[in-house]
Amino acid sequence: MKPDRFTAIRQVLFARGQMSITDIAAAVQASEPTVRRDLTLLEKEGVIVRTHGGARIAEQAGGEVAFETRESLRLPEKRAISEAAYELLTPGSSVFFDAGTTVLQLARLIRLRPIALNVFTNCLPLAQVLMHVDAIKVTLLGGVVRQENASVVGPLAEEALEKLRFDRVFLGMGAMGEDGAIYTVDPQEARFNALTLQRTANTTVLSDSTKFGTYLTHQVCVIGPEIGVITDNGLSADWRSRLERLGVQLQLVEPLS
Repeated sequence: MKPDRFTAIRQVLFARGQMSITDIAAAVQASEPTVRRDLTLLEKEGVIVRTHGGARIAEQAGGEVAFETRESLRLPEKRAISEAAYELLTPGSSVFFDAGTTVLQLARLIRLRPIALNVFTNCLPLAQVLMHVDAIKVTLLGGVVRQENASVVGPLAEEALEKLRFDRVFLGMGAMGEDGAIYTVDPQEARFNALTLQRTANTTVLSDSTKFGTYLTHQVCVIGPEIGVITDNGLSADWRSRLERLGVQLQLVEPLS
């Protein structure tokens, strides 16, 4: 019975992104103590990430949640975040976009409202979104393609970064821990993203509020005054205060209906 329940928990979290223990228990028709034990085991397997009073699907589940599935989660928040990020764009500037799903939403918005940009990315889907926009020149970095999220990483991509400088970097994130650090699931992605931050004076993290207060395996960077964050207004008061104390440029947005 337990394997079937594990599957049910994974499926319901895939569909809804994040849920309370009470809601998970109701959805899989199990008691809350049973669900808590199951979540502990699933977290050890890397399938889910525990949150305050509940859980969310991890960015890995034996690998990672399918990119298309993750992109569809919390779309109202992601679209509002991308609207705010769009306002930071300057015509003619050089911009790096990473492989985050919220960053991809920004690219979709740019396709609808073209602006002259020199775009660099390690994300295949993002390059496809923008490559036919006349006002935009797209450079896709070469390297090893990660099947899990269609991003390019590895020594070749890192070598290319060393010769580039960006006016702005837009970075998604898998998690931000209580230590104020950004985390991801893959060591090569962590290293690559850390290197991109060295190639600009303006980094903006785009992430919905469910990613705060969680951990993944590999640290990208510790956040500070040099990094801006755009997230939704579901961010807790504690996290708002914490980011302000760190000197982070924080912008909160109302999810779009």
